[in-house]
Amino acid sequence: MARRHHYRRKDKEVPELDITTFLNLMVVLIPFLLISAVFSRITILELDVPVGGAGQVDKPKLVLEVIVRKKGIEISNGKGVVANMPKVEDKYDIPQLSTYLQKIKKNYPDKTDAVVLMESELEYEFLVKVMDAVRSAEKKPEEEDLTETPAPVSNKPPEKIILFTNISVGDAP
Repeated sequence: MARRHHYRRKDKEVPELDITTFLNLMVVLIPFLLISAVFSRITILELDVPVGGAGQVDKPKLVLEVIVRKKGIEISNGKGVVANMPKVEDKYDIPQLSTYLQKIKKNYPDKTDAVVLMESELEYEFLVKVMDAVRSAEKKPEEEDLTETPAPVSNKPPEKIILFTNISVGDAP
């Protein structure tokens, strides 16, 4: 008769996982992430999407379109280009755009809507800068007579001028 070997199974202990290093990592990582999340700011731009009306609506006197192109910024009245601001040293001339929009706002004080059109290849950063310029501008201090003694410089922040708050966004033609 053949001998059968009976091996006794010894009860082996299951090794425990050492998660001490993982817990140390979490103790350091979680507060770091919470602290850095407090300092990051997320800004949301609210946009009004144009809605097609079913009824007859009176056309506004001015359709303000700011068109951002690779070559520069154009301002249109809906029918044709009124102003052209080419890039200066590969940068858009935002201060000139703001000055021109302030002149338009003086002529049309009740107008609150504008359309920003942008070519698709341009970066989103340019859209945000142009939208900020269309929405508001900083009021420049009036030039003073330099013959008098200069007045002490005040630490007041520059005053904001609200221009066109209802902004619609689209692709440039």
